Amino acid sequence: MQFKDYYQILGVPRSATRDDIKRAYRKLARKYHPDVSKEPDAEARFKEVGEAYEVLKDAEKRAAYDQFGENWKAGQDFRPPPDWDAGFEFHGTGASSGFSDFFETLFGGAGPFARGAGASARHGFRAGGEDHHAKIMISVEDAYRGGRRSVALQTPQLDSSGNVVLKRRQLNVNVPKGIVAGQQIRLAGQGGPGIAGGKPGDLYLEVEFEPHPQFRVEGRDIHSQLKITPWEAALGARVPAATPGGPVQLSVPAGAQSGQKLRLKGRGMPGAPAGDQFVELRIVTPPARDESSRRLYRQMAEHFDYDPRRGSAA
Repeated sequence: MQFKDYYQILGVPRSATRDDIKRAYRKLARKYHPDVSKEPDAEARFKEVGEAYEVLKDAEKRAAYDQFGENWKAGQDFRPPPDWDAGFEFHGTGASSGFSDFFETLFGGAGPFARGAGASARHGFRAGGEDHHAKIMISVEDAYRGGRRSVALQTPQLDSSGNVVLKRRQLNVNVPKGIVAGQQIRLAGQGGPGIAGGKPGDLYLEVEFEPHPQFRVEGRDIHSQLKITPWEAALGARVPAATPGGPVQLSVPAGAQSGQKLRLKGRGMPGAPAGDQFVELRIVTPPARDESSRRLYRQMAEHFDYDPRRGSAA
């Protein structure tokens, strides 16, 4: 997938106001409209201009897009990081279909832009506020233990000059114990304000996990790796293994092999039932840094009639 420079497509600088963007779009839309344009690529250019305008006219989409900055050039291979939209609060304006894969990856699918605006409950002149959506990144440990944590959100808005600004707010959120990636936390009344005394909307926080140096989570199961010595693998041993709830003693069976997975039942994410933790063993061979160590390795080579490649194709 290639990166699209929407500012370049409309011929405006990144500092362009909303009015600048609207004028540029109208000029190019007239130039490339398939019904009147004689340009050979009019239809494709008209669609491209419409896609750029769909993003840059919207304060929320534009703020999210702008974080990629000027380091990305049009036509470069592009894959957004999984947390690219984390921390942005959106009111869910919906997303147009029929645009490029680049647009659909950022603003389509199951992201906050495709959720649609929250319904407004009307009673006379009163209207309920829109529901808002945001993605938050939490640690595996926070999800495992649950509890209160502080969350910082940014809401893109237009100032009086038509420039996009970010309004920041801090919320204290109760993270349910055992929450898994993709689940949502609902904060009642923390969405858009109501009209004429109408109830405010709700805020839905979609949870994703921060990258972790030790743990990988799949559903409620947790996966990790554990380094062991050759003698621990050969003879069996009790060794400490890290879990999100703290270290536990793991029984390594005699004759264990590198890549073998051991199951810690119930040590995954809490739930009904709780998940498991799967520990993959990695045998680490100590270096032979001195003559004494090399002598021991030579003795092992002479003692063991063992060839791990025996029987395999040459």
